[in-house]
Amino acid sequence: MDGGHTMVRTQMAVNDAVFALAQGQDIEALKRRIESAVERGGRFESFVVVGNREVSVLFSPQTSVAFSTETVEFDERDGGDPGVPFGGFFDE
Repeated sequence: MDGGHTMVRTQMAVNDAVFALAQGQDIEALKRRIESAVERGGRFESFVVVGNREVSVLFSPQTSVAFSTETVEFDERDGGDPGVPFGGFFDE
């Protein structure tokens, strides 16, 4: 990094898919929701990824989930508000 603004980014790997989570999410609450979904035999849970996109994943006892955090350069797309889309097919 060039000494500019940085931020902490959390990534969540679900089986073979990796999601860069948007800022402002309660990661501990997301972990509890995933644990609850697994305990109930499976359920969809939603979360927001960089670019302010909402993703829903079916978490079940067969789902592998890992979280990691790293410091990255500041990303202006990462506001964490799913109501404010950024750069998608349907954005005007």
